[in-house]
Amino acid sequence: MLSPDKLTPRIDPSRDTGNEADFIDFDKLIAIARRQWRMVAACGFAFAILGIVYVLTSVPVYTADTSVLIDRSDSEVINQLAAFGQMDDGEEGTVLSQVELLKSDTIAYAVVDKLKLVDNPEFMGPKSSLFSVSTLKSFMNFRSWFADDAAVAPDPEMRRRGAAETVAGNIDVERVGRSYVLDVSYTAQSPDLARDIAAAIADVYLVDKLNSKYEATRRAGQWLQERIEELRQQALDTDLAVQKFRSEHGLVEAGSGTLISEQQLSEINTQLINAQAETAKAEARYARVKSIIDAKQTDAIVTDVLDSSISNDLRKKYLEASKLETEIEARLGPDHVQAVRLRAEMEEYKRLMFDELNRIAESYQSELQVAKSRENSLRDSVTQATGVAASAGETQVQLRELERTRDTYKNLYQSFLTRYQEAIQQQSFPITAARIITMAEKPTKPSAPKRALVVAFAMFVGCAFGSGIAAFREFRDRFFRTGDDVRDVLDVESLGVMPLIENNVDDPTLVDPSNPRSIARGGKTTTYVEEHPLSAFAETLRSAKIAIDLSAADQRCKVIGVVSSLPGEGKSTTSINFAKLLAMQGARCLLIDGDMRNPGATRAIGRHAEAGLLEAIVDSRPLKDLILLDPKTKLAFLPTVARYRVPHSSELLASRGMDQLLQTARQSFDYIIVDLPPLAPVVDARAINSKLDAVVFVIEWGKTSRKVVQSTLLSEPELYAKCVGTILTKVDPSQMKLYRTFGSSEYYYKRYSRYYTES
Repeated sequence: MLSPDKLTPRIDPSRDTGNEADFIDFDKLIAIARRQWRMVAACGFAFAILGIVYVLTSVPVYTADTSVLIDRSDSEVINQLAAFGQMDDGEEGTVLSQVELLKSDTIAYAVVDKLKLVDNPEFMGPKSSLFSVSTLKSFMNFRSWFADDAAVAPDPEMRRRGAAETVAGNIDVERVGRSYVLDVSYTAQSPDLARDIAAAIADVYLVDKLNSKYEATRRAGQWLQERIEELRQQALDTDLAVQKFRSEHGLVEAGSGTLISEQQLSEINTQLINAQAETAKAEARYARVKSIIDAKQTDAIVTDVLDSSISNDLRKKYLEASKLETEIEARLGPDHVQAVRLRAEMEEYKRLMFDELNRIAESYQSELQVAKSRENSLRDSVTQATGVAASAGETQVQLRELERTRDTYKNLYQSFLTRYQEAIQQQSFPITAARIITMAEKPTKPSAPKRALVVAFAMFVGCAFGSGIAAFREFRDRFFRTGDDVRDVLDVESLGVMPLIENNVDDPTLVDPSNPRSIARGGKTTTYVEEHPLSAFAETLRSAKIAIDLSAADQRCKVIGVVSSLPGEGKSTTSINFAKLLAMQGARCLLIDGDMRNPGATRAIGRHAEAGLLEAIVDSRPLKDLILLDPKTKLAFLPTVARYRVPHSSELLASRGMDQLLQTARQSFDYIIVDLPPLAPVVDARAINSKLDAVVFVIEWGKTSRKVVQSTLLSEPELYAKCVGTILTKVDPSQMKLYRTFGSSEYYYKRYSRYYTES
């Protein structure tokens, strides 16, 4: 019995079913090349033939070359004047611009007019090449097929335009390295014509450069003259506007571009700062004197006290009395009359000193009040001057704008006047900025077509085209080709392959008349394993037997279902030959045709039967009365005789009668092979799945898509869990060898094919 974990589908839904890989598989690339080389070779050969036809029918053409040097040594004045007519985007842009000029219609029309190419029959004649552009255009012009010659003939202007287009189309200009040399080439059917046109292109280019320089200088002079007059008037107008604005708003300068109001504000600010410093100084002196008076400090030092002779005398007398009082008090005691008198004198001196300090303090206070008054006066003046300056500043913004406009027009006027004088001087002698350094010569051999290169290129294009077709074919090939495909996509074992057997439709279905219950011989497909027991066909069936024996080793009688995704994949042929192989090896084998809707096995070997599986299930008829026997292999076969359409076949296969039938058969046989209907169209295989011990899945080689097989197995997880492997049927050996990759079992087929014999 199968363990529950085996019921989980082994297929990864995200597994790629196409031909993509996560890395480059060179073995697969080699296999693809082996399969598709004929397609690539055929396309390469066909395109090579087209290339040869083109080479044989094309007209040889000749190419003449000339070289032009763009001279960058012009004077600075000339370059400045040329800047008025064209804009220089750098050296690279200048050279590329000259390349486009040489390819332009202006040069082409000038060459046509100079050489009178419209009247040149050699130039205007028809191109005889079969694959030329003009021939193809003429062929695609359907109107010319039905119009007369007069209507088709172009007018002179159209002929001139056509000639110019031909000249422009055959010009090729290339820059030589990083230099200023341009290689100009022209291709024509005549070597003389190619030389003449190439030389004319260079000459016309130089004349065009000369004319363009002259025209640019002349236009610059005219434009400058008109512009100078405008600038002169604008400069005068803006200067008058500045002076008028100053007078209207009283904006008088004091020199160096500074207004008087601004200068006054600066001076008053300086005075205010000085007044604030004086006020702070006076306030500090007054506070110091006031603190000394309040603290009664007789030893404090004040600058004005030191400078006062009165204060110094009083202080001197105070110190002398104090010294004498100290000596008397030390000798005679503090209560002595002399000591008391001296202390009274000291108090008087002290009072006089503080009176002097009060007088100095009043002087300091007066100075402080004067300083504050001056500071307040200056602050009011600053406020007033600030308002005036602010008003002048707002007005000056407009003034500066007018002055900038005046200066701009003045500078422009001076610059344009200088340029105009230079333009007048240089207008009489314009200098071209290019010269011819290599003259055009007559070519001695054709430049095209390069026969070998054309054929090689055509073959390369053909091979590329064939490779594209081959890649598309490989992309569309989404079928099973090898056992590795089966293992990679389905994650089940590949039991082997069964080659395609061509059945002889003229062979009758032979039945022994003496034994109507015998199996008919059938065609070649039903007897192949009997006639070729040592073939690869038979070996694949033996591989299936080994896989079944290992998978259901605990079952004495093994019930095996043979199923496919779609009809016609060879499951009935596989079932018949598998059952005969088991019987030939001595096993008791019963083959049951379980496809009640399309009994293929019965049509092949039991068409003469009158009763079978339906009678055994529905009528409970004994199995021994219904089976057919093969007298050679002893194979027992229970056919399905469908005299009418059976709509409930799945119910019959899942019925109790089917259970009883299999139980009876298990007692008499070792193997029971059930040929089941395909999975995709009907559900019969799902109905009988619980009664099966193992399943063999049949896939038609190169016909059944991987997606169909994968989707059908995913929808039947229990049946998929019992699947012991797959068999690829109807294999074409000659084609299958092209799908072998190095290391696979199919790759070594030649080495082990000696073990097989098809005779």
